[in-house]
Amino acid sequence: MKEIPEVTVIQATAIIVSSIIGVGVLPLPLFAVRSAGAGAPLATMLGAAVAFIGLSIITILGMRFPSKSIIQYSEDIIGKWLARVGNIMIIVFFAMLTSLTAREFGEVVVTSVLKQTPVEVTVIVMLLLATFSTRNDITRFAYIHYFYTPLLLIPGILIVALSLKNADILNLQPFWGNNPKGMLPGILTIAALFQGAFVMTVVIPAMRKPKKAMIASIWGIVIAGGLYIVIAAATVSVFGAEEIKKLLWPTLELAKTTSLPANILERIDAAFLAVWVTAVYTTLFSSYYFTIDSISKLFRLGDSKMFSFFILPFVFIMALLPQNILQMYEIIQNVGRVGMVMTIAYPGILLFVSIIRKQKEERV
Repeated sequence: MKEIPEVTVIQATAIIVSSIIGVGVLPLPLFAVRSAGAGAPLATMLGAAVAFIGLSIITILGMRFPSKSIIQYSEDIIGKWLARVGNIMIIVFFAMLTSLTAREFGEVVVTSVLKQTPVEVTVIVMLLLATFSTRNDITRFAYIHYFYTPLLLIPGILIVALSLKNADILNLQPFWGNNPKGMLPGILTIAALFQGAFVMTVVIPAMRKPKKAMIASIWGIVIAGGLYIVIAAATVSVFGAEEIKKLLWPTLELAKTTSLPANILERIDAAFLAVWVTAVYTTLFSSYYFTIDSISKLFRLGDSKMFSFFILPFVFIMALLPQNILQMYEIIQNVGRVGMVMTIAYPGILLFVSIIRKQKEERV
């Protein structure tokens, strides 16, 4: 029996927002400052703009083929075997993205909180949490994201607002950065932090009104991108570009220097980490769900639950491959930039071919 579409525009927006806001919140200002210096907010804004191009393409494709995901309509557009090559690459990429997200989470936790705990333990716990969650259907998937999104946004905005009392506007000058010509690598790295929004390709077929998917995409990027921009601006204005280059997780340091009025809570970094764990969970949940859903559609199986535990060992092993934090972030940046081919270039080719061949379907 075919599922009745249940996902609303608001829920689709929440899915995009909570899929984007995740583990990358902590190193975001560092990535931006390394390429743009004081122009970190501008680099972040441009990164969000690049990410929106990819999300727009995948959304337009979803609106042209409202009952299928990219795994399915790609075969209609460019042929079965050529599409399978691209689809396998997408699946492998998001499996790697899932593993790297889990590893980054593990490194932050064992470095900042559970210093005596092996990183393998924290990684497998988060992966197991995501694994059990992915056994839900797309409707529950949407409800989970819808529930957690306010819990991610409100504390983030609160921390930024409270940190502004320590801000110095001079730290944000020049606005265009110290080296505008060298900004491109940083923009691509930041854009890669938005790749969780690619899950929209499996959300659109479950929407009540897929023709309004673009509204959800626009609001999703505006909200998540806006939060990233203000985090970058607040961090640079408080610490300055040169100081941020010495910090591994600038956003966490920003939370440590922020306190509630009247010293109700002198440091809110513990509360921030609790919220950040939720953000990591929702991002990991999305990438893991997309991976197993895509595998099931690739093999034309009706149920994706059987793959939730099947791919867990592979994801766990990939998560442990980086030898240390520095190598991990080097891999994350390289994988993210290469992944832009899968999340922007490949869908762009599919859209171009579908327009040329005038391929489109109407939902029955």
